[in-house]
Amino acid sequence: MQRGLYLAEHDRAALADYLLASLRRLAGAGVDFAAMTANTPHLVFDELASRSPVPLLSIVEVCAQEARQRSLRRLGLLGTRFTMEAAFYPAVCARYGVAVVSPRDADRAWVHERYVGELLKGEFRDDTRQGFIALISRLRKEEDIDGVILGGTELPLLLSTPQIAELPALDTTALHVAAIVKRLRESTA
Repeated sequence: MQRGLYLAEHDRAALADYLLASLRRLAGAGVDFAAMTANTPHLVFDELASRSPVPLLSIVEVCAQEARQRSLRRLGLLGTRFTMEAAFYPAVCARYGVAVVSPRDADRAWVHERYVGELLKGEFRDDTRQGFIALISRLRKEEDIDGVILGGTELPLLLSTPQIAELPALDTTALHVAAIVKRLRESTA
């Protein structure tokens, strides 16, 4: 994870090459498709999809599909700084008629610090949970969001309820796993 975060910040071309090498190994092993089961690497998803020897299943796409299915129109986005600042969630969700709102700069910095400094280390603190709930509540009031994207695979470990601050939470990890299982079942049917 540390290497991926370093490359996300300093060398996205190298991040794409790093991930593409893994995709090529998977293709060599005979997989039918691949899934990047983290949100941040989707910074280079489009490039990877165009160069990958196997089809890719996007965590972002399945989240956008679920938002549309639930008739959600405006979602708050939480994750690493890279995920919250990137265009991939807003762009994909826009194709489904869903707007995505990231927290303000100071809040993004707070989320990223907690994500990297605590969650990635397996620390799930009550004060951090309460801080996330307060942030989601503020986004609901200030940005009129009607749902929240837990756009980091560790976030559902901290925020494990289907509703947070009275808003539906889209657990991208669970949604992606369900899509992967569905795809596997379809390929074996």
